[in-house]
Amino acid sequence: MKRQIVLIISLVAGLIAALLTRTYLTVKENEIKAEKERLIKKYGTIEVVTFKRDVPSGTVLSKADIERRLAPELGLRGQAVTDEADVLGRKIIIGHKAKEVVFWSDVEGGDPRAKGLSADVKRQMRAMSINVNGAAAVSGMIKPNDHVDVIGTFNFPDDEGKIKRGDPVTCTILQNVLVLATGKDTSKTQARELGMVGGSNYSTVTLEVSPREAEMLAFAEQIKGRLILTLRNRNDTSSEKELPQVDYVKIRQEMEELNQKRQQKLGGR
Repeated sequence: MKRQIVLIISLVAGLIAALLTRTYLTVKENEIKAEKERLIKKYGTIEVVTFKRDVPSGTVLSKADIERRLAPELGLRGQAVTDEADVLGRKIIIGHKAKEVVFWSDVEGGDPRAKGLSADVKRQMRAMSINVNGAAAVSGMIKPNDHVDVIGTFNFPDDEGKIKRGDPVTCTILQNVLVLATGKDTSKTQARELGMVGGSNYSTVTLEVSPREAEMLAFAEQIKGRLILTLRNRNDTSSEKELPQVDYVKIRQEMEELNQKRQQKLGGR
């Protein structure tokens, strides 16, 4: 009889324990579900590729390995794979568990669309960075894909090869030059960071130039000339012909004439 009572008590205790465990797990599942819904409501969702089953490192992904799921967008956009076709037949670097998100960093070779700056440089052209800061870069308002003119101020040597420090000359070196990057920012990085505007801090601007133009800019910086960029209207492809070198004498000679022309243009608006 006592054995039966002990057995019944044990069964009841086991049922209570199972019920409490189930209740605890249900509460936790509801908490996780509520947290997931909160994140989705706050940050939105994105459809990403996830692992359908456990896969070891070195696996060449097939349709049996992956599937698509909705997930909170926070931290996933631009990092997670969103199209199964992009990774089919490609190898993963480290193993993953089922339902984990497939990130581009997991895939051998990474995102094929995430190419470096070299992909933006046209054939037979070169990317070259020059040192600029502050007013020399239009107060940092120049952005990738803008077009600029490059102006240089130098102390040219005389006939004997001596540089006269007190007699600088300014001239336009290049016109209508495409800006590929400002600092480390390119048009691609700015597209990924919506809301980014001009005014960023950078000390270099990368221009797209021909090999011969690159040599001129390199020499201009080597002789410690000061390079200044002037920003152009995006639709302005014109160029000035026979721009003169400017020194103190030239300024005195043309200052009045230039101001008169400016006033005439303003009056004609």
